[in-house]
Amino acid sequence: MAVNGMFIDHTKVVIPDVGNLFELDPYLKEHSKELHRRYGCFQSLVQGIEDHEGGLDKFTKGYDFYGIHVTEDGGVVCREWAPAAKAVYLRGDFNDWNSSQYEYKDIGFGKWELVIPPKPDGSCPIPHNSLLKLCIRAANDELLDRILPYGTYAIQDPNTYLFSSCFWNPPEDQKYKYKFQHPPRPKSLRIYEAHVGIASWEGKVSDYDHFTDHVLPRIKRQGYNCIQLMAIMEHAFYGSFGYQVTNFFAPSSRYGNPEGLKRLVDTAHSMGIVVYLDIVHSHAAKNVLDGLNEFDGSKSCFFHDGSRGNHDLWDSRLFNYNSWEVLRFLLSNLRYWAAEFHFDGFRFDGVTSMIYHHHGMGTGFSGGYHEYFGLATDTEALSYLTLANYMIHKFYPHVVTVAEDVSGMPGLCRPVAEGGAGFDYRLGMAIPDIWIKMLKEQKDEDWNIGNMVWTLINRRHGELTITYAESHDQALVGDKTIAFWLMDKEMYTNMSVMSEMTHVIDRGMSLHKLIRLVTHALGGEGWLNFIGNEFGHPEWLDFPRPGNNNSFHYARRQFNVLDDDNLRYKFLNNFDRDMNLLEEKYGWLASHQAFISCKHQDDKVVVFERAGLVFVFNFHTSKSFSDYRIGCHQAGKYRIVLDSDAEAYGGHKRLDHNTDFFTTPEPWHERGNSLRVYIPCRVAVILAPVE
Repeated sequence: MAVNGMFIDHTKVVIPDVGNLFELDPYLKEHSKELHRRYGCFQSLVQGIEDHEGGLDKFTKGYDFYGIHVTEDGGVVCREWAPAAKAVYLRGDFNDWNSSQYEYKDIGFGKWELVIPPKPDGSCPIPHNSLLKLCIRAANDELLDRILPYGTYAIQDPNTYLFSSCFWNPPEDQKYKYKFQHPPRPKSLRIYEAHVGIASWEGKVSDYDHFTDHVLPRIKRQGYNCIQLMAIMEHAFYGSFGYQVTNFFAPSSRYGNPEGLKRLVDTAHSMGIVVYLDIVHSHAAKNVLDGLNEFDGSKSCFFHDGSRGNHDLWDSRLFNYNSWEVLRFLLSNLRYWAAEFHFDGFRFDGVTSMIYHHHGMGTGFSGGYHEYFGLATDTEALSYLTLANYMIHKFYPHVVTVAEDVSGMPGLCRPVAEGGAGFDYRLGMAIPDIWIKMLKEQKDEDWNIGNMVWTLINRRHGELTITYAESHDQALVGDKTIAFWLMDKEMYTNMSVMSEMTHVIDRGMSLHKLIRLVTHALGGEGWLNFIGNEFGHPEWLDFPRPGNNNSFHYARRQFNVLDDDNLRYKFLNNFDRDMNLLEEKYGWLASHQAFISCKHQDDKVVVFERAGLVFVFNFHTSKSFSDYRIGCHQAGKYRIVLDSDAEAYGGHKRLDHNTDFFTTPEPWHERGNSLRVYIPCRVAVILAPVE
């Protein structure tokens, strides 16, 4: 057991900067005892590692100790942790799969070691690209085939579909050499969420090289400064979207070899784009033969035994975050991806599931603090996440961490020294839900403007949020993208510029732009877009499976429709690009919260200011307003810098971009100045002050 929170005396715990947290949210003072107890649990972990494991730096480089490593004399040393095993053997191509030739030695504390000398010619006894398996003798003397938990590459057998570990040790001239430094940490995050395998219009699994050569240039042109890569950690089931991980240290071989991933990241860096990894430490696949499950023949090892070790909804295994070796495994996993592949950040999946014993299942979060500081919170998991953020920011100050949390846990995105969990951002997960709800259940004229705006701004200010209108979740089969909710079957027949601009397409394209812009500008301190949604990708996302005859038809991104100049997708793409480039110029994501001066229910008009810009939205289905009076803080002359109705965006060109808008010193909507604008229906404009 790493730490027992029951024995933490909160009165003896000092949180260095807790005053900052209480100043930001005075209501947290009522939970000072629990905050101090949690911080004490974190402190105990750090102190235990320093006292017993040679320090945090050594402890979090478990990949240098475990796994297979070439020694200076050309041999190999192999180490594993299998506490319930009676014996451990290594077999593979290199010894004709002999199960008993190479037996590990028990070196105590569940650790096993094997040393194989070099060949007579001094070369490595295990050739590069050799397939390998561990053979575990379980407590009942049964011999079990297993993969290497710290294995850095795995290959799927085309006949059995099982994965084997692969010894990745290429010659020096085949190793990728990094050429570029990490780009500076962006002040405004504009994230392009992407999946390498679906990043081609062709019906196949795409690869690292295609993404590097063909998709990265698109992302750069669109004004994104960050890529968030999904499904990189090896997963036996392609249809899991990468969330049922089987090999935690292995980049997926479906897309190529590890050197290809390194080239992808380095090329992105050459473009000034940072790259984040979607990291899955919330659970693991149940796979036994090619995963971590029952690795040493026991039900535990990496996981909790009994019901606590199973996630009933995800049908997966749950880590024991109070085990030293599990902590070493997961913390080392983070360092491995940062050190070996130069990732600039991590998006932690399933944080809500981790930090509550109920895993968020059958539970709604009202925002009441009793939901966060009671017995429902899993202190062990929260301590792990706090330690992970502490370690990452200690050794890699440029690396950013993002929490996928729907609960709104206070302090999750505050520094560890304040008693927070140390994340840099959380995802604004309520926002896409309200868009889908409005599109599914309400007529446009019934939209509640006040509720829409409240959802966009309802977040813990002082804890940064990444906003998004839709992500991969909304693209999956069973749901629809925003574009498909808006335009549905007419996307098949009326997206050609040579066909009639129907009411459905006109409405759909207009609202697609407005929804994305208001979310981008009002919903957070970072923006996220899922691959393809920038141009209103048609259809849904569905991976090959028996239910669809193993088809790749929906497991792709149809960039071909974007590249066809005769189709209207280019207009949505143009708007997305210019929206991002304008944010890059003015930096509204990095600015203070917007001041909302108008949210008029009957007019369906929203007006707010952020980063010195004035944003005006008219969601009305039919009413256009001339000389509409709006308030603003800064006096002077304004001009249109973005107009969703412009011809380049497939609009009706109702606004004159040469118009100068002059303020008058007449207060309006709690602002000291005001001006009048023409704002057509279903149109958004951004006004910027000019000299």
